[in-house]
Formats: sequence, structure tokens, C-alpha cells
Amino acid sequence: MHCARGAVYAQSWSLWAGWVLGGALLWSAFSGASWAQASGTSNTTSTTTSTEVSRPEVTALSGVKPSALVRLRVWGFEVYDARLWTPSGFRYNAYAQQPFALELQYLRRLEGAQIASRSIDEMRRVGSFTDAQAQTWLAEMRALFPNVGTGDRITGVNQPGQGAEFWVNGRRVGRVNDALFARLFFGIWLDERSSEPEMRTKMLQGLTP
Repeated sequence: MHCARGAVYAQSWSLWAGWVLGGALLWSAFSGASWAQASGTSNTTSTTTSTEVSRPEVTALSGVKPSALVRLRVWGFEVYDARLWTPSGFRYNAYAQQPFALELQYLRRLEGAQIASRSIDEMRRVGSFTDAQAQTWLAEMRALFPNVGTGDRITGVNQPGQGAEFWVNGRRVGRVNDALFARLFFGIWLDERSSEPEMRTKMLQGLTP
């Protein structure tokens, strides 16, 4: 009897611990919660290498340069490295009116559907939209975002006045044709109402307001 009860307790603890850890990682999929830590990676420079220039997702953006990678950590777990690809004269206070790319290099496994859902939650911090718009955008993102693992790369390209184009590991997967979506989506990282202000500050370091 005691053994059975102990097994039940052990199983309950295992399920609870798994839920907490999994929830924390999914929470951070496209956002930085208040307990997240963002830091610049030590092996990153602002020099554009030939490998980076050859990336299909940024070659269409004339003269762009990468920012330093900024790493998101949650409870000590490394989630992704993020950086911007911006053209000369880029002004981040008017990011929605300019072409640029946001690149996320994942450091662990995350589900695409959860990335999409969390994106909607974070976009609500940046601006308002209807439930109907949320459902439309959620369906589009779920169709575009795959499950990711260590080394996978999702890049969003802002197309001013049109929407956002998405690439996965250098392959174009589609576009959300909605300028409001693009402003709110990229605002998760670039808007001053971002839930991860430290990451935003580091990503925008050296750029013009």
C-alpha cells in the first residue's frame, strides 16, 4: 500500500515538474518573461561574413548588416539567439516602415503551434486587434512555423506596407499579408512595450532611434 502510494506521489511529482519546465520553455518561445535573461553571446561580431551574406533570407535586402547575437535564457536554459539584419539608415522607432530581417537561432526543441500561440499573446502587449484577426493570424503562423530543434533558424522579413515573409533554415515558407500583423509581430522584440526590454536594448545597440 505504501509502495503504491509512493509511486503515485512520484508520478504526480514527475508530471508536475515536466509541466513547469515545459511551460517555462514554451512561454519563452517568442518572448522574454520577467524572469528571463538576455545576454550578448561571446562569439558574435558585427562583421558580415560570406556565409551570412549568402543566406537567401537576407540577400534580397540590399546592404543589410547583422547586429550582435543576443541570447535568451530562461531559468538557466538557453532558448534562442536573436539578431537583426538592418540596412544603412535604419531607424528603430519607425521599424514598421523599413525593410529588415529578424533572425532567431534556436538552441532547444519547441513546438511550432506553441510558438504561434505565444506570439499572439505577446502581440497584444504591443497593440490591439480583434479576436477574428487573432484567429486568422494564429492559423497562418501555425501553418508557417514548424517544430524546431537545436540549430534551426526562423527568419522574419518585414515588407513595409505589405506584411511579413518567413524563412526556415534558408527556405521561404510563406508570408502573412497584413501590415498590421507585421508591425505587431516584430514589435514583440522592437517595440518599447516589449516584455523583454533588456533583450530589446541589446539588439538595438548602435542603431539610430
